[in-house]
Amino acid sequence: MTTVMSRPDDEVDADKSTVGDFFLRAPAVGPAIALVVAIAIFSVASDTFLNLDNMSLVVQQSLVIGTLALGQTLIILTSGIDLANAAAAVLATLIMAKLLVGGTPGILALLLGIAATVVIGAVIGSLVTRVKLPPFIVTLGMLTILTAAAKLFADGEAVPVADGLLNWLGTRRYLFGGIEITYGMTLALVMYLVVWYALTRTAWGRHVYAVGNAPESARLSGIKVNRTILSVYAVAGLIVGIAAWQALGRVPNADPNAYMLGNLDSITAVVLGGTSLFGGRGSVIGTMMGALIVAVLRSGLTQIGVDALFQDVATGALVIAAVALDRFARRQK
Repeated sequence: MTTVMSRPDDEVDADKSTVGDFFLRAPAVGPAIALVVAIAIFSVASDTFLNLDNMSLVVQQSLVIGTLALGQTLIILTSGIDLANAAAAVLATLIMAKLLVGGTPGILALLLGIAATVVIGAVIGSLVTRVKLPPFIVTLGMLTILTAAAKLFADGEAVPVADGLLNWLGTRRYLFGGIEITYGMTLALVMYLVVWYALTRTAWGRHVYAVGNAPESARLSGIKVNRTILSVYAVAGLIVGIAAWQALGRVPNADPNAYMLGNLDSITAVVLGGTSLFGGRGSVIGTMMGALIVAVLRSGLTQIGVDALFQDVATGALVIAAVALDRFARRQK
C-alpha cells in the first residue's frame, strides 16, 4: 500500500509564491532592473549616451525632481499625495530671490525660504489630519493658491539670483577620472540616506509604514496616526525647501513659471520606483531609481531623435504599467 504524505500548509503556500509576492517583498528590484535595461538599450542606440559628461548631465537633470520625489515618497507611503510640492518650491525660490534683492543676507533668505515650505507642509498636514480633508483636494487647492501667489509675488517676471550661498549647490567638482558632480548631487545623496535610515531604522519610519498600510489598526496599536501624518507633511515641506535651493544652484534664476509639471514628474518617479499609490509599501532607494529612469528615458529618447511629445507618451505609459503591476502584485498577495 502506498502511503501519501501530506505537507504542512506553510510549505504548500511557499510553493504558491508568485511574482507578485516577490515584488511586494522587494519593491526596489523592479526599478533597478528597469534602469539597467534602459541604460543598456540607449547605450546601444546612441554612441554618446554613456559619455561621462552625458551621464553627469542625466543625474543633474534628475536632481530637483528626485528631491521633490523624496518628499513625495513619504506622503504617498501614508496613502496621501502632494500636488503642490513643485509650486511650493517655486515660491520658495522667489522668496529667497526677492529677499536677497531687498538686501537680506543670503543665509537668512535661504532659511526663510525653507521655513515657508515647512509651514506650507504643516498647513496641508493640518487640513488633512484635523479637518479630515482628502489630501488630493487639499493639495490641488494649494497648487492653485501657490501658483497664483508665485506669479503675483514675482509680478510675472523671473528674478536673477547672484549669491554664493544660494548658488552654491550648483558648484561643480570633478572626481574619479573626470566624472562631474555638484554639491547639490552630494546633498541629495545624503538626504536619501538620512530618509532611508529614518524609514528603516527608527520607530517613526515603522509608524509611517503602519499608517499607510492600515491607519485604524495603527491607531489601535497605540500609534499617533494624526501626529505621524502631520510630521510627514512637515518633513516633506523641509525637503521641498531644499529642492528650491537645489533649483537655484541648477539655474540661478527664480522663475514663477518653472517646474510647471514638477508635481507630476515627482509622482512619476515615486510610482516608477515601486512605491504603491495605495500606501504602506515602497522605498526611497526605489524612488531614486525612478527619478533616474525618467531622466535616462528623456535623455536617451532625445539623443535618438524622438519628439518631446512622444517622450511624454512613453513616460505616461510607464506610469500606467507601474501602477498596474502594483495592483497585480497586491491581488496576488
